[in-house]
Amino acid sequence: MSENQWDAKGYAENARFVSDLGMPVVEWLAPVAGEKILDLGCGDGALTAKLAAAGVEVFGIDNSASMIEAAQKLGLNVAVADMHEFQLDRQFDAVFTNAVLHWTKDIDAVLAQVASHLKPGARFVGEFGGFGNVAAIVVAMRAAVGIHGEDDMGFSWYYPTPDEFSKSLSAHGFQPIRVELIPRPTPLPNGMAGWLKTFALPFVAHLKPARQQAVLDTAMMLLSGVLKDKKGNWTADYVRLRFHAVLSPAVQA
Repeated sequence: MSENQWDAKGYAENARFVSDLGMPVVEWLAPVAGEKILDLGCGDGALTAKLAAAGVEVFGIDNSASMIEAAQKLGLNVAVADMHEFQLDRQFDAVFTNAVLHWTKDIDAVLAQVASHLKPGARFVGEFGGFGNVAAIVVAMRAAVGIHGEDDMGFSWYYPTPDEFSKSLSAHGFQPIRVELIPRPTPLPNGMAGWLKTFALPFVAHLKPARQQAVLDTAMMLLSGVLKDKKGNWTADYVRLRFHAVLSPAVQA
């Protein structure tokens, strides 16, 4: 999404589970007090704050001014920056990222930036959408757009297989330690309507608001027989890709 499409309040209401379910990634990171860690795509700072509480010297970046404002209210050291082209005057012992990389249109640009900000031998740990993530939702959105005679403008998320992502890491001087797909069906606190309004607007961003809502309503109808149980509870078909890689000492930062 572009900077002005993210709303910190709406994200907290409809997607707090993103950071709540991010602690296993923090465990893979295994932060050590005193380390300098970059939180890539820190959002409203929910996980950044947990790193800071562990005694880490953490700096967060995100392309959303709304999210950064929310993180700053937590007293965190953060700044607005794009993950494809940020330039910081420091290097880090680790880069951490959660639920961010699937928004990229150029993973090579992101990995090059990460590598340039890491000390040799430092680690890159994170999680994002992997191959098959929210597949039913994607199919329903594309079908709904077509049903209304519109074009989805070719929008897609980056959902690689472990092998694909490992090859990308290696191409930028990283040694993949663990790269795993993790199926994680996820209950949605505010149902599918809240999820779609928070995450799926890129499929319909070019349409007028009334048309957008019509498409979202159709997508929900298509999904109701697949992702909604008999009690009316919605579950998203999440599949996450979690990884731990180390920058080769031979790579020049």
